[in-house]
Amino acid sequence: MKIKVIIEKGEDGYFVAHCPSLKSCWSQGKTEEEALKNIQEAIELYLEPDEELVKDENHRIYEIAV
Repeated sequence: MKIKVIIEKGEDGYFVAHCPSLKSCWSQGKTEEEALKNIQEAIELYLEPDEELVKDENHRIYEIAV
């Protein structure tokens, strides 16, 4: 899956990254590379299933490619 990320330089000199398709998914870094690495981790955590929803046998987790 490919997700578009926007990076811009903040007023404090840090690079701010966000993913417009995932509401409230933001990160930052001292360099663009660090910001990209951090936003990738933020996206992975954002997309991780909520364990509370799958704690019994009536729920299953599937992985699909988009």
